[in-house]
Amino acid sequence: MTVNAYHIIERGRRDQLGEGPLAAQDGSVYWVDIIEQRINRLSLADGAVASWAMPEMVGWVIERRDAPGLVTGFRSGVKAVVLDPASPVPVSIEALVDLPADEPAINRMNDAKADRDGRIWAGTMPVTCDVPTGSFYRIEADRSITRVDAGYHVANGPAISPDGRWLFHTNTVLGQIYRFPLDGATLGPRELWLQFEPDWGHPDGMTFDAEGGLWIAHWGGSRVSRFDPQGKVERAIHVPASQITSMTFAGDSFERMFITSAADGIDEPHGGCLFEVDPGVKGLSPQRFAG
Repeated sequence: MTVNAYHIIERGRRDQLGEGPLAAQDGSVYWVDIIEQRINRLSLADGAVASWAMPEMVGWVIERRDAPGLVTGFRSGVKAVVLDPASPVPVSIEALVDLPADEPAINRMNDAKADRDGRIWAGTMPVTCDVPTGSFYRIEADRSITRVDAGYHVANGPAISPDGRWLFHTNTVLGQIYRFPLDGATLGPRELWLQFEPDWGHPDGMTFDAEGGLWIAHWGGSRVSRFDPQGKVERAIHVPASQITSMTFAGDSFERMFITSAADGIDEPHGGCLFEVDPGVKGLSPQRFAG
């Protein structure tokens, strides 16, 4: 099934590299512009959009369980960020976790998700996107960080199945989505779950819906698609931008979907817009970091 209905969120700018959308508990959607070094916020109550400049490239935001604000994947590591929609500058930025000393200087953090136990699974990648220097990390509530996989050109879209048994992760450049058995903090051996077809573009951000469908953004493919557990396309939602980066479910019942995109390197009227679509299925409440 193919769907083409969409709504463009009106605001005063487009993202050079929109990424990491997050449905927050305050009834808003946060997302980042990696290249422009910004965190953005859309209020679902009144449609107001706020944006804050950050001191480094920022790849993702995740809410905290027991502390105010967000944890954020900066180029240099994880920081706690407190924002006020009424203020154009961050209330505070505090370093929490530095990347390991052997992490290549050309790398940055790119995408992450929290699991049900409150730990974060996060990838790194080279800014140039052309060498496999990226890694995959587990970050615990005590702020310890452990490398669990390596060899990524562009580490993207970790997604954890609703039953918590499987973690999916992507090497976008190779068009490959990997599946790992997951048992608490233990990540099992990596297997290739899906190889993108050449005319699909490249897999980017991912998220599961409440029924176990895996939604994948198509960078270069102008759409998001829902895949069944066997890796077959069940439906696709097209939007008028080629570089689609990620999506999140939002709203009172997680029945709304917001899609991020990028304008970097292309000349498209809607590249870099934030889109809203009707996914036809409900999502899940995002997990929060316990640290």
